[in-house]
Amino acid sequence: MTCPKCNTELLLAERQRIEIDYCPQCRGVWLDRGELDKIIERNLEAEARPQHRDWDDDDRGFDRSRHHKPGKKKGGLLGELFDF
Repeated sequence: MTCPKCNTELLLAERQRIEIDYCPQCRGVWLDRGELDKIIERNLEAEARPQHRDWDDDDRGFDRSRHHKPGKKKGGLLGELFDF
């Protein structure tokens, strides 16, 4: 399948059991029917889960950017899905 924008061959990536077609040239992303619904549903489920908090994280002057774990990107589930 080729990119409708730049006519480059699309690449396929699988993220969390969802197949995503993307263009390496223009970075466009194409989803099959129902895949956007799956992504939205999983994102809502991930947001609803309680997040781990450090014992000293009481939100009083806590700088979250300094305590970001190396190797893990910020951006949540959508960031993980669309990181090409």
